[in-house]
Amino acid sequence: MNSKDGDPAPEDDPGADGTAPEPLATPSSPARPPRRTFAVGAVMVLCGVLLSTTARLAGGGSIRDDSGDVAGALRDRGQDIDELAREAEAKRAEIEELTARSTSESTARSTERLTEAVGLSAVSGPALRVTLSDAPSSALTTLDGVRPDDLVVHQQDMESYINALWSGGAEAMMLQDQRVVAGSAFRCAGNTLILEGRVYSPPFVITAIGPTAAMTAALDDSPGVRVYRDWVDYVGLGESVETMSETTLPAFTGNLTLEIASAR
Repeated sequence: MNSKDGDPAPEDDPGADGTAPEPLATPSSPARPPRRTFAVGAVMVLCGVLLSTTARLAGGGSIRDDSGDVAGALRDRGQDIDELAREAEAKRAEIEELTARSTSESTARSTERLTEAVGLSAVSGPALRVTLSDAPSSALTTLDGVRPDDLVVHQQDMESYINALWSGGAEAMMLQDQRVVAGSAFRCAGNTLILEGRVYSPPFVITAIGPTAAMTAALDDSPGVRVYRDWVDYVGLGESVETMSETTLPAFTGNLTLEIASAR
């Protein structure tokens, strides 16, 4: 991490009595890393989160809240989404069975290759598993200038890790317990992660199948990952990178329909 800004101290000059002055005291706390940047929209959201979090801290609660009624409503929707996902998976199995009966062998092979590329089939192989978690709340009282939002994992942090894994050659990926495909998108709502309508709290787990050495190197080279790791050292954000010799990622079971917004 970079040292705090300021001009270097001048060399000690002898005093009038010929004795050198006492050396300057060395700060005991570590230097503060560059703050993670946010998009304007994310800043507005985090301002609201900060107000809510401050109220919780004043009452002796934890840094994260439950996002009030919004998170509760989303969790209620999760049951309906799970049921619809099971129905969609059953229908997809019926379609695959009917397709296998009515197509030629060459067409079946082409369909299988497309299915794998889109993410509609399970994938096995060596993988990296990255786990990101919040910092302890004690950093608010032991480190100067630390704010509650400095202690949580943000959307841009997860995006930095996910993009680095893709650039390192990841062939398939899973976020939490869901397979990630080309149309997947996640976002933060308050203090939680929303993916395919389901709500998750930390720790956040990213699993990527691919060349583990190349993906590890891509993480080390990512500017966003390096900034996050500076804050791991400074406030205690959690990061764990585990190499797995063999794992299996499930097929994607969500909706593949793309929704496009247009201005009127």
